[in-house]
Amino acid sequence: MKKQELIHLHGLLAEVCNHYEQMADCTVEHAEYTELGVRPTSIHKSKTDHKAAVFAIADGITEEMEHEAEPAVSATAD
Repeated sequence: MKKQELIHLHGLLAEVCNHYEQMADCTVEHAEYTELGVRPTSIHKSKTDHKAAVFAIADGITEEMEHEAEPAVSATAD
């Protein structure tokens, strides 16, 4: 993936995160993402930095969604 594509994906994930926080009325844990100090607008940062940020924000979003998800019902035959 090219750097420009990673920056675009990074921006999209940041928007998804903001939208999810508003819709679910929660706060996504971004400690790892915040520590990186890389934002979608940080075009001077390296491709590797943006890749790490994409993974960090995606992990934060999915972890929050897992907390909200209902436990799966096991499939059993009657």
